[in-house]
Amino acid sequence: MKLFKTLGLAITLSFSVATAWAEDVPVAVAANFTKPMEKIAADFEKATGNKAVLSFGATGKFVEQIKNGAPFQILVSADQKSPIKLEKEALAVLGTRYTYAIGKLVLWSAKPQFVDDKGLILKTNRDFEHIAIADPKVAPYGKAAMQVMEKMGVLDTLKPKMVQGESIGQTKEFVASGNAELGFVALSQVIKETTGSSWMIPQDLYSPLYQDVILLKTGDSSAAAKALLDYLRSDAALAVIKDYGYDLPDWAKTDAK
Repeated sequence: MKLFKTLGLAITLSFSVATAWAEDVPVAVAANFTKPMEKIAADFEKATGNKAVLSFGATGKFVEQIKNGAPFQILVSADQKSPIKLEKEALAVLGTRYTYAIGKLVLWSAKPQFVDDKGLILKTNRDFEHIAIADPKVAPYGKAAMQVMEKMGVLDTLKPKMVQGESIGQTKEFVASGNAELGFVALSQVIKETTGSSWMIPQDLYSPLYQDVILLKTGDSSAAAKALLDYLRSDAALAVIKDYGYDLPDWAKTDAK
């Protein structure tokens, strides 16, 4: 009986210590990465006891918030430019930035058989009144959408029909709700959809969407933030990233060999 009491006390103390050391990590996450990051954060909490507190939105807006003192410890960006900018402005920790995923852009409609598999609807533009894109000033996927339309020679004719979302998340909602018949969204947002129609846009029509993550200066003293940064490189996290349609960066392919 005395042994069982001793073991019980040891387990209780061990749990108390683990709980005491658990931390919350405020994370700014690009909207295109919402679904995979929710899964990764849940797995991270199970594995470590630490909780990633996630905020989703446009990368450009997060940069401005960070510059104005927002207490995020990690930025999971939709591009490389933004983390590099934070490095140069001494708001991020040098040596912590790396590419965690390479995004893909799709033209999507919630209506079945509405978008053809070659994107010809953009050239005829007779069957829709509104096309949604993310604000290209703050959202890398919106900038990529503008590049696609420009290269296809349809930008000027489609401008009157454009509706802009503050982020790629809001853009997808415009299309899902029917407020826009179609729109440019991230593959990760619609890869699990069972209805609708889409065109996987050839990647030579837009600049590669290299997406970087970086530790911010506010997280430099946080063991949990550094653990999350490492966890994003784990096999478990990479499997989730790949499952949502992203290409993996070269370092991940090398490590897998």
